[in-house]
Amino acid sequence: MINKYSRDMLRAVLLILAATLAQPALSAEETAPTKSDMEVLRDKIYADKKLIVSENMDLTEEEASKFWPIYQAYQEDLHTINERMAKLINEYALSYNKGAILDKTARQLIDQAIDIEMDEAKLRKSYVPKLSKVLPGAKVARYMQIENKIRAIVRYELASAIPLAY
Repeated sequence: MINKYSRDMLRAVLLILAATLAQPALSAEETAPTKSDMEVLRDKIYADKKLIVSENMDLTEEEASKFWPIYQAYQEDLHTINERMAKLINEYALSYNKGAILDKTARQLIDQAIDIEMDEAKLRKSYVPKLSKVLPGAKVARYMQIENKIRAIVRYELASAIPLAY
């Protein structure tokens, strides 16, 4: 179970991420963070997330030596999905800031969002066998739960920061 300190730290970091991703939707006049700012933020989020995973996995030394390379590969694959989501949020923000969103645009955005969600589910499913080769089932489940909780927090923060279409 994610402890209170880890949960609070993660929530703060993810709030920053959600606010950063949603920024174009909130104010078209403000300038977006520079790429180097985004890279620093991303590195901080990854480091904090890894710390939270580490604190909650209770890995043996042998398990850790096999788990962390898989974790890193998963994070790299997840980054691709995150990039797609950030691009989609930016597309939505651009449309939203122009006024009422056209039906055609709304349908395209919905289709893209569903495709991203489906690809994320496929990615999670593809990593379960890899994790199962190096961890007992309960630890595979725990890791997937941690990832799901983190993603749920991100989705919640994004949902609360992104205005509804009109």
